[in-house]
Amino acid sequence: MISEPSSLLSSVFVLLMILKTSALDKYIAAVYEHSVILSEATQKPVSSEEALKLMNKNMDILEEAIQTAATQGAHIIVTPEDGIYGFNFTRETLYPYLEDIPDPQANWIPCDDSQRFGPAPVQERLSCLARDNSIYVVANIGDKKQCDYMDPKCPSDGHYQYNTNVVFDSDGKLVARYHKYNLFKTEVQFDFPKKPELVTFNTSFGKFGIFTCFDILFHDPAVTLVSKLKVDTILFPTAWMNVLPHLTAVEFHSAWAVGMQVNLLSANTHKTGMNMTGSGIYAPDGSHAYHYDVESENGTLLISELNSRPSVSPTYLPMVNWSLYASNIKPFPEDRNFRGLIFFDEFTFSKLKSQAGNLTVCQKDLCCHLSYRMIEQREDEVYVLGAFDGLHVVEGEYYLQICTLLKCKNTDLQTCGESVTTAHTHFGSFSLSGTFSTNYVFPEVLLSGVQLAPRGIQVLNDGQLISQNGTSKPILTVTLFGRWYEKDPPHPAQVPLRGYGQNMSALSLQYFLVFLLFIHTVL
Repeated sequence: MISEPSSLLSSVFVLLMILKTSALDKYIAAVYEHSVILSEATQKPVSSEEALKLMNKNMDILEEAIQTAATQGAHIIVTPEDGIYGFNFTRETLYPYLEDIPDPQANWIPCDDSQRFGPAPVQERLSCLARDNSIYVVANIGDKKQCDYMDPKCPSDGHYQYNTNVVFDSDGKLVARYHKYNLFKTEVQFDFPKKPELVTFNTSFGKFGIFTCFDILFHDPAVTLVSKLKVDTILFPTAWMNVLPHLTAVEFHSAWAVGMQVNLLSANTHKTGMNMTGSGIYAPDGSHAYHYDVESENGTLLISELNSRPSVSPTYLPMVNWSLYASNIKPFPEDRNFRGLIFFDEFTFSKLKSQAGNLTVCQKDLCCHLSYRMIEQREDEVYVLGAFDGLHVVEGEYYLQICTLLKCKNTDLQTCGESVTTAHTHFGSFSLSGTFSTNYVFPEVLLSGVQLAPRGIQVLNDGQLISQNGTSKPILTVTLFGRWYEKDPPHPAQVPLRGYGQNMSALSLQYFLVFLLFIHTVL
């Protein structure tokens, strides 16, 4: 016979377990923008002891951020790409920093058994940080996998090296491992996997997917995780170099979350000398918290509450037809157009000549329509409407359709499309739309000081990006950034027996070298 106190205790225990495992409508997310401590550039590999010493210096800082996030109730924290060892590496000099990361199906808690798959001090420490603080920890490290002559793509040194995200749950167990598929062209120290990995895991606060940095510009795995696997939140470690006017981290990543109608936890590496900053906690209704800082070298922790399942939120837009409005209106009269470059892409521009009006600009199959009203038209500032419909070939090859309202650097029309960080012109209202051939369009609004617009900007079901009450600050750009994935060239993994760098066309290589010079000039 069970005594009454024992029965009561048992009932309380069961109730607590049910509450712990039951689904949460909301959760607290954290991202940490880390000013990573870099290794010295060298052509000679360091010892594994020296490599671990550097990685522990970075993990000491990450540990403080993880503990702080946990004490504030965070369920999960995302740390940046390259956040544990940086990026000053050749293929050979990276090797001492790598560990063998097993498939999560191994059911492994490194904090309990660190030697099960060989030396794994980094995974052990991350696992213990997750368990000791009862928080999911997302980190970016390097994986190594042996291969042999039976594998025709096996590198000459006999192993693969992967840019890898890992996730440890609140018990310290490895629950996710993702190998980056779309490597940036400078990532010669890494190999890409043979096919895109679609990595998801379930929690009591939603279904999560994960990918890394440059992946966000491509269909796989990024779009597939959302459109087919129906994840609620994307975990996104990145080392993102900002490129105005359309590809700053906070601008594009927040727009991707809105366009894909999904939560996105974006943690960027912080290196102002490389134009790296910009992290955020984004949702389908816009930014919940973000950070952009080019003045200091300090790390920053962001924490915010999110809906666990945004698809059931009242603000969720189940379907946007991005060409509906623009395809069903009579084009506004086109004025004298001119050509200009944005990040090496040749746009067709038309100048906004009056304080209010309607404007259409077309390029190939894309026509962009703008209705606008300025509060005051300033003589010292020029705005243009631009359209681009074509293949981008710098730092990667991907097909774009873009409609953009943007401020020129000065009154010289030749400066339209150059980097601009401040403006003084307020718009009372605007409506931007385009005849897009793709349904993957990401709405960007960037304000003076490289700041995001409040969540008052609206995306309508017919494809209009509108503001009826103006913006809190002057506008740098209002953009519909479209990706026509079907027109992308094949991924290097689809090209037999050729490495990523080998697949670069002569034109791509030429433009890429110009891009490196461009970044050097900007910095």
